[in-house]
Amino acid sequence: MIQELQLRVIPQVAASEQSIKDFLAREHGLSRQSVKHVRVLKRSIDARQRTIYVNLTLRVYINEQPTDDEFERTVYRMVDEGPAAIVVGAGPGGLFAALRLIELGVRPIVVERGKDVHARRRDIARISTQHEVNPESNYSFGEGGAGAFSDGKLYTRSKKRGNVDKILNVFCQHGASTSILSDVHPHIGTDKLPAVIEEMRQTILQCGGEVHFETKMTALLTEGDRVVGIQTQNGKEFRGPVILATGHSARDVYEWLYANDIEIEAKGLAMGVRLEHPAALIDRIQYHNREGRGQYLPTATYQFVTQVNGRGAYSFCMCPGGTVVPAASGPEQIVVNGMSSSLRNSPWSNSGMVVELHPEDLADPTLLDAAAIEAINEQLPQGTSFDVKSPLAMMHTQQWLERIAWLQAGRRQAAPAQRMADFVNRRLSYDLPPSSYQAGLVSTPIHFWMPTFISERLKQGFLNFGKQKHGFLTNEALMIGVETRTSSPLRILRDPESLQHVRLRGLFPCGEGAGYAGGIVSAGMDGERCAERCAQYLEAGRA
Repeated sequence: MIQELQLRVIPQVAASEQSIKDFLAREHGLSRQSVKHVRVLKRSIDARQRTIYVNLTLRVYINEQPTDDEFERTVYRMVDEGPAAIVVGAGPGGLFAALRLIELGVRPIVVERGKDVHARRRDIARISTQHEVNPESNYSFGEGGAGAFSDGKLYTRSKKRGNVDKILNVFCQHGASTSILSDVHPHIGTDKLPAVIEEMRQTILQCGGEVHFETKMTALLTEGDRVVGIQTQNGKEFRGPVILATGHSARDVYEWLYANDIEIEAKGLAMGVRLEHPAALIDRIQYHNREGRGQYLPTATYQFVTQVNGRGAYSFCMCPGGTVVPAASGPEQIVVNGMSSSLRNSPWSNSGMVVELHPEDLADPTLLDAAAIEAINEQLPQGTSFDVKSPLAMMHTQQWLERIAWLQAGRRQAAPAQRMADFVNRRLSYDLPPSSYQAGLVSTPIHFWMPTFISERLKQGFLNFGKQKHGFLTNEALMIGVETRTSSPLRILRDPESLQHVRLRGLFPCGEGAGYAGGIVSAGMDGERCAERCAQYLEAGRA
């Protein structure tokens, strides 16, 4: 017999299958011998009160063993004889697009400007140790995309855009822990995700697809109003409709699209800092306990959001027990991001603390004054000037803030930093606490050089969050700048039904880089949708 139960138990009970079986025997009258297996379908922690509970949805196998897999497998078939489609980018959008194409009988040709996921590690390490950024292989570019080394967080609110369960099951099929199917806020861990990504690549290759690393698209090939392929940096051409899944940092692609009159528009994004606390402090705050999380609870998370002068200020991409990493994708940039291993056992916890910006905000002199605009113009190609109405305006503002941070850090990958309470009180931090950031920190007055539009909203947000959680606003916390790559700064316009570009048939802008996703799962779902429309496009062309 199989029985589904919902339990509300203390963390010690939820800690293992055996302790759950003991609880079922004690509280539900089931004999220990009869309960052959317990499968956790959903798990969440309720830490709103001093007594912490874990909510469990269980499938209990009584006097029988499970005969089904814990996850649903997708059948992938050989497509070596199938029509070809080009997938530009091997991040989550591109990988899931390629896998879905295989399901539909289309042969994916994946081109990735960066290196494979293991070779990327060496280039990423050099950012911290030698302050060198390889513009083609870094935290943003390479197999797995920006998500490969940023925790593998799989939580999404975009549940109407596709099948979330399908994305999670595909991850499990390629080696991810099945815990991602039950956890309310699932994550794989930056130490585990590369192997999963590599297995996805092997599936693509074994089914007859192609994957080309260190192969950068430099142009789209068009015939009339149709995209018929791409050209790469070595002059090689690949023919077929194109799923463009470049990720949110492919600025050269955005520049090419704009220069070639391919319709794009600026979109809102958020910018700010990484905020790092001792993990034990966050545990004490969130679990209402001076002893912290104890033996049976995971490292605590938090989520904050508030409105300040008409714009959201909020926490983003929270990494419990994680590290802050240098995520620049080119020279003269400081960009920071956060990641956690699967165990989430670093002594620190961090999150992005960011302020929402809209394209119309660029006209606000507290964001961009005359000196800022002059500095932006210095970064632009000769003969061009900053235009707040340009589709590239938000991207240029990103670049400007990243270069300011680079200058503040001494023109290297050490990051500008300030203690949290010092920032709120407009004081220079004369010393800095220990940090997970391996490239080094430079104490700077972030309150002074960050645009007032952002800094004043961050300050008020911190004051609001400190009132909500006593002890959160503290000089034990460290602000590390700057967090700018929260999403794409623009959107590549596409038809909402066909998902093709509004003017160019055969071009499917995809995922976070195209402005239609905001994380691993949403990018994966968008990749699958683009693959489905691409297959339909190919089928219609053969009819």
